This record gives sequence, C-alpha cells and structure tokens, in this order.
Amino acid sequence: MALLVAGLVSQEAFSQKKSSKDYLITISTSYGEMKLILYNETPKHKANFIKLSKEHFYDGLLFHRVIKDFMIQGGDPTSKQAKSGASLGEGDVSYTIPAEFNKKLFHKKGAIAAARDNNPEKASSGCQFYIVQGKRFTDDMFPTAEKRSGRIIPDDQREVYRTVGGTPHLDMSYTVFGEVINGIEVIDKITAQPTAQGDRPLVDISMKVKVEKVSKRKILKLYKYSF
Repeated sequence: MALLVAGLVSQEAFSQKKSSKDYLITISTSYGEMKLILYNETPKHKANFIKLSKEHFYDGLLFHRVIKDFMIQGGDPTSKQAKSGASLGEGDVSYTIPAEFNKKLFHKKGAIAAARDNNPEKASSGCQFYIVQGKRFTDDMFPTAEKRSGRIIPDDQREVYRTVGGTPHLDMSYTVFGEVINGIEVIDKITAQPTAQGDRPLVDISMKVKVEKVSKRKILKLYKYSF
C-alpha cells in the first residue's frame, strides 16, 4: 500500500485549535448514536476520517469484529452487503496513514483508534478503525499491561483505566485519534451481542457516519467536552 499523501491533510486540520468550531462526528447504529471528537494532535488521521465520512464511505459498512471487554471494529469496505457468515476484516483502501503516536492519547474506554496490519512502521489502515470498550484495571494488572506496551503508564492515565477502563496494552502501538463524548453506552450494547467464529456479530450491525462543524461552545454545553 502507498502511504497517504501529505497533501490530504488540510491546513484547516492544523488550525482547529484557533477556530471557534470543530468537527463533530456522529456514528449511528441500530443500538443508538455515538458522538465523537477527533484530536488535532493526530492531523493525518483526523483529516482522513473526515474526508471518508464526507464521501459517505462508511455508510452501510458493518462493525464486523466485536469482542466483549475489548473493542468494536469497523470500516472494512467489503462488509457492505456482505453475505451472512462471510469472513471480514481484510478489506481496505489503497493507502496507509503514518503512525501518529502521542503519549497523552491513550486507549481509554470510548477512544477511537486506527486498525492496522503487522507492518514494521505501525502505519494505520486507511479506513478500518475500532472503538475501545476494554475493562477496569486494578493495580496488580498494570505491570502486565506495561510489559506488553513497553511504556510506563502515567498516574493520571492509570486513574482513568481504574475508573473508566480501557486497553492499556495497545498504547503507543496503534494510533488513538479521537474519543466518544456522548453515547458511550452504545459500545456496551454492541459488545453484548452474540458473535460467530471470527467475532462477527450474528446479526449485522451497520453504521452511518455524519460529520458536521459545530461551535466548541455548543459542544461544551451539550456534551461537557472541553477543548
């Protein structure tokens, strides 16, 4: 796969901190809606997801891989109108996105991150993503997670993993590029659904993705998210 062209990242993505507005993402499913904000610290991933969403790329695709206490994954273009029982997860677009790791962005519950294959650069899929459910961690569980991720988990992130939950062993290995700010209970509803071999839900769970520019003041008022 060819790397994502740098030109895809608009100057707008870099200037969001100065703007009074930002993009609000809505992922609609039969189990409810999730509202998400994408991070300015990961401009390539943010610009790419917004571009695909505006093109309605994700509409009709499935959450094809669902694992309780772990995550829900979607974005495989071959999942649209896929036959029941078909193996999914190998579909992609013709490019990857360079990793944008940031120690402040971590796999707490509700984080959206880019899926990838085992390429040595840890470059992200151009379209597949997952949203973290994870689980709550106790202090005795952190050493194993730190060994797997190769990083020491800061105290503030440990507290989030204790109280909210997440998947810390994935930190700094897969790019986290946003988070759910409303509708996080939808993740729990989806992971509660029965799945077949390969973790595909027995009943298809399709998505529709909408992107709109909303004032940061309104986002703060409605969803208590502060930029």
